[in-house]
Amino acid sequence: MVAAHKEHFSNRLPTKAEIDNADQLRHIIALQVTEGEPVDLSFAGPGGETRNFTLIPALTDALLDIMRLISSGRGFRMVPVEAELTTQVAADMLNVSRPFLIRLLEKGDIPFTTVGRHRRIRATDLFAYETERDQARSTVLSELAALDCEGGLI
Repeated sequence: MVAAHKEHFSNRLPTKAEIDNADQLRHIIALQVTEGEPVDLSFAGPGGETRNFTLIPALTDALLDIMRLISSGRGFRMVPVEAELTTQVAADMLNVSRPFLIRLLEKGDIPFTTVGRHRRIRATDLFAYETERDQARSTVLSELAALDCEGGLI
């Protein structure tokens, strides 16, 4: 059976058939997972021949993450680490407004280059900022939780 070509998920939500397929594949792979171990899968080809595949843990985790997104009906966008992003794409990835992102760039919180009049952000720099931001948030939330415990609020 030949699947009809569809545009990438970055511009649309998955269809009901895609959601169902992703959920089935997610269940098949998840049943084979042993934490930190490779996953061995066998697929039957169109002529009946069987092909064996071994997925390393990192690839298994990435594939399961993608299948979870699709099976939950959400779209996603894959961004190569070496990509240069527009300010709008970077803002969308951080879930902030474009003007807020511009302020971060101007403060020097995230490195960028200019191409003509346009700013470009390397994906690696954006990911580094996001990791740093998330760690800072986690630290502050832990401190707030500790204060709540000390104050008898929890």
